[in-house]
Amino acid sequence: FSALALAELARRAGIPAGVFNVVTGSAGDIGGELTSNPLVRKLSFTGSTEIGRQLMEQCAKDIKKVSLELGGNAPFIVFDDADLDKAVEGALASKFRNAGQTCVCANRLYVQDGVYDRFAEKLNQAVNKLAVGDGLQADVAIGPLIDEKAVAKVQEHIADALEKGARVITGGEAHKLGGNFFQPTILADVPDNAKVAKEETFGPLAPLFRFSDEADVIRQANDTEFGLAAYFYARDLSRVFRVGEALEYGIVGINTGIISNEVAPFGGIKASGLGREGSKYGIEDYLEIKYMCIGL
Repeated sequence: FSALALAELARRAGIPAGVFNVVTGSAGDIGGELTSNPLVRKLSFTGSTEIGRQLMEQCAKDIKKVSLELGGNAPFIVFDDADLDKAVEGALASKFRNAGQTCVCANRLYVQDGVYDRFAEKLNQAVNKLAVGDGLQADVAIGPLIDEKAVAKVQEHIADALEKGARVITGGEAHKLGGNFFQPTILADVPDNAKVAKEETFGPLAPLFRFSDEADVIRQANDTEFGLAAYFYARDLSRVFRVGEALEYGIVGINTGIISNEVAPFGGIKASGLGREGSKYGIEDYLEIKYMCIGL
């Protein structure tokens, strides 16, 4: 529905008919036509890494240019010199917005030993204030998950983590509202072999991992095929630059939980995609460079 609404706004803005088109129907059939038709010279896709790989393979036949914004597994790191109140505020924004259903949502929360318990308590207090319900109501912060499959994945990640030694701080179950609503959940003492450490949850689950030092957490944060977004909180300026460079991600939020901006280059590395959206780099992805040499 968002794309159809955007098309209507384009019409109202005076964009000529046929310039902005929305095609509805079978995603497989539509994608197949776009990747196989030689008239199409560029394909941009936002979605899962699995589908992105398939589209890239299909585009290879005609050597089409591709831009891919794919899955993520964003780490959110809290060092012991961080402002914990700001870190909690950032965690709420990056983890629980849209019920955790964005590609840049924090998926793994790493907290250093010295502040682990304090951060967990502060986050617990904040999460318990989040209202779940109809997103059209002003006081509601958490809406439903997109479908039953999404609910099942959250439940699977929780059950797996608990089986491997994690514990529930808050939430952990389907919400009393029923349907696809799920309680905002925090898990503590999550081991690094839990499924949530490797797989994107796409739901309101905040797993807290413990780490001892900088090298330890960088190793854990980079131990994934994905590389879209990462976040960390620290006061030490030398650490800020050191960690920012060491994290293998296309976007790094430092002391903030909100990173998206239309004037900044948005995109990932590794299995999180190719190219950038926004900024001059986003425009360049749709241009070709031509060199003309004239003999005199």
